[in-house]
Amino acid sequence: MNNPFPYSDDNKRYYTWSHYLKTKYDSKVFKVALNANFSCPNRDGTAGVGGCTFCSSYGSGDTIEAMFEPLAKQYQENLKVMLHKWPNGKAIAYFQAYTNTYASVEDVSKMLKPFLNKDEVVAIALATRADCLSDEMIDYLDFISRKKDIWVELGLQTTDDTIAAKLNRGHTYQCFLDTIDRLAKTNLKICVHLMNSLPGESKEAMIQNAYKVGQLPIHAVKIHMLYILKETVLGQAYLAHPFKMLDKDEYIDVVVSQLEVLPKHIIIQRLTGDGIRGEQIGSEWMFKKTIVLNDIDKRMVAKNTWQGKALEKTKDA
Repeated sequence: MNNPFPYSDDNKRYYTWSHYLKTKYDSKVFKVALNANFSCPNRDGTAGVGGCTFCSSYGSGDTIEAMFEPLAKQYQENLKVMLHKWPNGKAIAYFQAYTNTYASVEDVSKMLKPFLNKDEVVAIALATRADCLSDEMIDYLDFISRKKDIWVELGLQTTDDTIAAKLNRGHTYQCFLDTIDRLAKTNLKICVHLMNSLPGESKEAMIQNAYKVGQLPIHAVKIHMLYILKETVLGQAYLAHPFKMLDKDEYIDVVVSQLEVLPKHIIIQRLTGDGIRGEQIGSEWMFKKTIVLNDIDKRMVAKNTWQGKALEKTKDA
């Protein structure tokens, strides 16, 4: 069966991150994960304490090599690992841990300046939050995007404020929408992070999260399953009172449905993820990421579906 999806040069029926990067930069491009050692407003008391209930003490930067070393050393150590796999590859400097715009413009400028001048760096990605992007910060990032592509990655997880409050996210969906509106007036690239199987969220609600985000002026999404880590607030709560989690087949079913309601032009940066072995509670299937991705592909072929198909049906109706 021929692949009906236009943005693909393989068997994928969704707009993969690798296809986007290969097409744009004519090269293999990888992310080099970094920890700038910032904090978050819902860790230091500004919006709350303790951080998001699912987030580790490393602020989602658990796998970064040499994460407590100076940024220059972190970069070199992590770059070396990636170049061993792809000797001719280009890099995206990925500020992954914590909230990377939760500082003054001056501090963020000092952090980013060295990477703006590296020939092998084609872009910079900043993991952050909707409530940590002042107009001044957005103006600065927009200014430097003239030199390198700048990706702003917003951790949304869910559009449901009630569920977000239980996760201690610390800001509202309206705050997120207001920030998207301001970012959309710039040349910045916007990626939104969604998380499936949050406690209390139905399959229909997860699909609606993807649909709502897909209607916004964004460039990419990341989707993965909630993984529960032992030493987190959510992990301790789960051990005391376990709640139902999606199994692999249920997760694949949800993801395929989410892809169907995401417009074709939105890049899918990821569709799976996992925690740290020995720290993650249950859901061992998440560690078999290649199998999960292959099964998503097989399900889409079996259904004869692709990214955005449900939107085409609505348009034709």
